[in-house]
Amino acid sequence: MIQHKSIHILNGTEMYKRFKETGFLKSEEMIPFNEAMCWGETCENIFSDEFIEMRSKVHHVTRNQYTDITLKPLEPLFHESVDTIALWFDEDMFCQMNVLTILAWLEQREYRGSIELHLVDHQYMPVKKYSLEAKGYAAIYEKVMIHRTVPEDIVLEPLKKGVELYLNYQEKDSELMVYIQKHPDVPIEKLVSLLIENFRAYGLGDTQYFKLIEDCREIR
Repeated sequence: MIQHKSIHILNGTEMYKRFKETGFLKSEEMIPFNEAMCWGETCENIFSDEFIEMRSKVHHVTRNQYTDITLKPLEPLFHESVDTIALWFDEDMFCQMNVLTILAWLEQREYRGSIELHLVDHQYMPVKKYSLEAKGYAAIYEKVMIHRTVPEDIVLEPLKKGVELYLNYQEKDSELMVYIQKHPDVPIEKLVSLLIENFRAYGLGDTQYFKLIEDCREIR
């Protein structure tokens, strides 16, 4: 009897904890993708030594720490034959850049199984589902995340929107930077909360907003 293996990849530990607590997906195998690919430099060969070196520097952790946090949960993908992969991510920029990275890596690995992308809302409830193939995403990843150029061939609508936000959000005239510039006297902690509340489409967290504010105020 042929055994079919499926794995659900979740956007981070918080979603993983929530799904565990609520019994969502029940006995299905779930693994978190603990990355923030919308922040910092990357390279073409995903999860290579060069990639690990670059991303550990981005997150200010050692290679061993990066391996424990990000790579170890993904080991079933590295070592087992998987027929179906389900991705559970928000449609914000943060999540979509993680989705792009995973899809690009699956294409680099020549994954031929089925892929389902489940978009969830801020309460982790499913709102939309797409059936995908690991084709064309490696080229998009390279154009967007390495060369910072706009691809013309993004069919997946939430990814297209995420890419547009990603390529612009650190520019000095982006809506995020303009908002920061308009609030020069607001304490950083308060401004971070305001940014998270008012710009949900980006999905950025405390760490990224702290750095954006610091960089913006240093320039100013």
